[in-house]
Amino acid sequence: MPVRKYHGETATILWGDVHAALRTLAPASVDLIVADPPYNLGKRFGASHDRWPDEPSYLAWCAGWLELCVERLAPHGSLYLMASTQSMPHLDIFLRARLHVLSRVVWRYDSSGVQARRRFGSLYEPILHCVKDPARYTFNADAIRVEAPTGARRRLIDYRKPTPALYSADKVPGNVWYFPRVRYRMPEYEEHPTQKPEALLERIVAASSRPGELVLDLFAGTFTASAVAQRLGRRSVGVEQEPDYVAIGLRRLGLATRFRGASLRRS
Repeated sequence: MPVRKYHGETATILWGDVHAALRTLAPASVDLIVADPPYNLGKRFGASHDRWPDEPSYLAWCAGWLELCVERLAPHGSLYLMASTQSMPHLDIFLRARLHVLSRVVWRYDSSGVQARRRFGSLYEPILHCVKDPARYTFNADAIRVEAPTGARRRLIDYRKPTPALYSADKVPGNVWYFPRVRYRMPEYEEHPTQKPEALLERIVAASSRPGELVLDLFAGTFTASAVAQRLGRRSVGVEQEPDYVAIGLRRLGLATRFRGASLRRS
C-alpha cells in the first residue's frame, strides 16, 4: 500500500509502512525522533501481531528503519528509542556505532496487577537517548526542571559553598523517571495496548526540541508524541500503519472529522 498523507498546519500523518514513510522525508530534516516500535512480545495492534519468527528477524527489521532514522536526523537532533528490556541491549550496541548514546533512561511505573510468580516481574521500560553530535545537541534544561527535595522540602544547608546556602529547590531530572501508566477511563486513555503517558512524552519533547522544530512520532499508535508536540508549539509527522490508530491521530490532531466513512467524534 502506498503511503497516504494527511496534512494540517503543524501536524502530518503518514499512513503506511514505516520504511516507505521514512523514505518520503528528506535527509537531516528531523529535529527530534521519538520511536516506540512493537516490542516483539506477542501483543495485538489492530490487525498486526507483534511477533517475529525469531529474535534475529526482529532485530534485522529494527536495523532497517533505524538506519533510515539516523539518515533523517538533523546534525543537532536527538533520537529517543523505546524497546523491551530483552531487545534494548542489542539495539543499544547497534546505535552506538552510528550515534552518541547520551543517556540510558529508566521509565519506572506502577504494577498493573498480579506480578510474575516464577521470576521478578517487570516494572520499568528502558529508553535510549541518542544524539548525532555530542557537542551541539538541543537540551532545554530549564523546561523540564523538577523539585529537588533536599532543598525544597528538607531545607538542608550546603556548607561546602564559600557562603553556606540552601540546596537548590529544583533540578534537572535524573535518568530514572516515574510516570504512571495510562489506565482505562483516564482522561487521556485511548484504545491501544501500550499507550505511553503524555507526561512522559512531554518531558522528551520539551527537553530535546524547540518551538517550530519538527518532531517525528514513529510508530505513533495513539499519536501522543504528536499531540504533545502540537500543544508545545512544535511541528510533527506521525507514522502509523494500522487504520484504527490513524483514526485516533486524525481526531486528536484535528486533521479530520471522518475517516473511512465513519465519524471520528469521540463517544
